[in-house]
Amino acid sequence: MRRVLLVNALPLALLLAALLYLDQYQNGLLENEVAALREQARVYAGALAQSAVRVDGKQVVLIPALARPLLWRLTEPTPDAQARLYGPDGTVIADSALGLASNGGADRREHLPPGTRRGPLLAAIDWLYDRAQALLPHPSPSSIDLEHGGAGADWQPNVKGELKLSSADRSREMPPYIRRTERNRLLVTVAEPVQRDKQTVGIILLTREAREVDSALFAIRMSILGLFALALVLTVLLSWYLSLTITRPILRLAGAAAEMREGEGRTGSVPRSLLVRHDEIGALAEALADSAVALWHRMDAIERFAADVAHEIKNPLSSIRSAIDTLRRIEDPARRQQLLSIMAEDVTRLDRLISDVSDASRVDAELSRAVTERVDLASMLRTLKEMQDATRAEHDPRIELVVPEEGLFVRGVEDRLVQVFRNLIGNAESFSPPGGRITVRGAVIGKMAEIIVEDEGPGIPDGKLEQIFDRFYSERPREEQFGQHSGLGLAISRQIVDALHGQITAENRRDPAGAVLGARFVVRLPAG
Repeated sequence: MRRVLLVNALPLALLLAALLYLDQYQNGLLENEVAALREQARVYAGALAQSAVRVDGKQVVLIPALARPLLWRLTEPTPDAQARLYGPDGTVIADSALGLASNGGADRREHLPPGTRRGPLLAAIDWLYDRAQALLPHPSPSSIDLEHGGAGADWQPNVKGELKLSSADRSREMPPYIRRTERNRLLVTVAEPVQRDKQTVGIILLTREAREVDSALFAIRMSILGLFALALVLTVLLSWYLSLTITRPILRLAGAAAEMREGEGRTGSVPRSLLVRHDEIGALAEALADSAVALWHRMDAIERFAADVAHEIKNPLSSIRSAIDTLRRIEDPARRQQLLSIMAEDVTRLDRLISDVSDASRVDAELSRAVTERVDLASMLRTLKEMQDATRAEHDPRIELVVPEEGLFVRGVEDRLVQVFRNLIGNAESFSPPGGRITVRGAVIGKMAEIIVEDEGPGIPDGKLEQIFDRFYSERPREEQFGQHSGLGLAISRQIVDALHGQITAENRRDPAGAVLGARFVVRLPAG
C-alpha cells in the first residue's frame, strides 16, 4: 500500500513543485506594475516641470514652495503611493508622506497602507510557500532587480548619480527598484527626471506597495494547493482501491501458496473470490489452483508408482527367496538345477524391471528440461523399418510403411519419439502371427500429425483398451516366456506423448461382421 501510494503521489508532487514555481508569472505582474507606476511618475514630473519651475534666462530652477503643494495635490487621489521630489543636489524638496507639514499641514505618513492582512492559517501557508520557494533557483530578469534584503520604505537610490546619468543621456530610462521590507511588504519604486527645456532640475521618486501582485500570487498559490489537495485525496483513494484490488489479492495468493508448501490445504487453498475474478489476478489465481491440483496429482502418481514398483519387485524377490529355501532342502541335482534356472530368470526379470522403472522415472524430468525441435517422423519411421528389415527372421512379421514423401514434421524430442514408436512396433511384433504384417501409416490431419500402427494379432480385450496403458499392466501372448516384459512400455509411451501435448489411444480393427482383425494404436502430435 505504501509503495503504491508513493508511486502515485510522487508525480503529483513534482507537478505541484513545477506549478508553484511562478517566477515568470510574478515577473510579468511586476513589469505591469512598474509600467503603470512609471506612467504615473511621468505625469507627476510633467506637471511639476510646467508648474513648479521658473525659467530665468538660460537657467531653469525648481521652486520648492510651488512643488510641495502641487506634489500633495497630485498624490492625494492615490494615498497608497508615496512621492518624493529631489533637487539637483540630492536633497529632498518635497515628500507626499509629510504633506504640508512644513507649512502647517498634517503628516500623511500614517496613511501609507501597512500591507495586506491575512488570517493566521493563510499567513502560515504563505510563509511556508515563501520558504520553500527560496530554496529554488531564481533567474534574475534583465529589466527588474528584485531584492530581498529587507529595505524599508525610506530606502532611496543614489539620486546624484542618477541625475548625472540622466543629464548625460536624456534617452536613458532609470531602472525600477523593487524590494521587500522586513514586514514582507513588496514595494516598487520608479524614478523619473523633472525636465524643462531639456534641462533636468530634479528627480521624482514614486513608491507604491504592490499589493495586487502579492494578492494575485497568493490566489494562484491557493488555487494550486486546493487542486493539489483534491488530487492528493483522489490519489489516496485510488491507491487504496489498487491495494484492495491488486496488492491484497496478491498477498492472499502468496498466503495460499505458503499453505500449499506446508501441505495444509490439498484443495481449496486459493480463495474462491479470487478464482471468479475476470482479470489478471483471477488468471493468476486459476493458474495457481491448477498448478496445485497438478502437483497433488503428480504426488499421488509418484506414491502409486512407488507402491507399484515395490509390489513388482517383491514378486521376483519372493520367488528367489522361495527357491533358495527349497534349494537348501533338495538333494536332487536335476531339481536343484531347475531352481537355479528359476532364480536366474527372476534376477533377469529384476534387472529389466529396474531398468524400465529407472527409464520411466527419468522421462518427466528429461522432457521438462529438453528443448523441443522439429522432427521428421517419416524419416524416423523409415529408419526403424530398415533396422527391422535388416534383423528380421524368415517368419517374423514385416512392416509396411505409408508416409508422405515430403516428410511428416512434428515438434518434439527425437530420442523419446523413437522410444515411443519402437515400443509400439515391438508390441505389434510380439502379438503378430508368424509372417504377419504390421502397417504403419502417417498423415497430417488439420493441425495434428497422426501415426497409426496396426497389427494382425488377437487384438485387445474390449474392457482393457485404457488399462493397457497403466504401469506394470501386461497382457502378453501365451507362448511368450514369462518375465520378458515389465509392463511399462505403453505407460512410458503415453507419458512421453502426453508431455509433448499429444494423444495416444488403442482400439481394435474389425471386419464388417465385427470380428477382431488385430489391434490399432493411434498417436496424434502437434504438427510442426
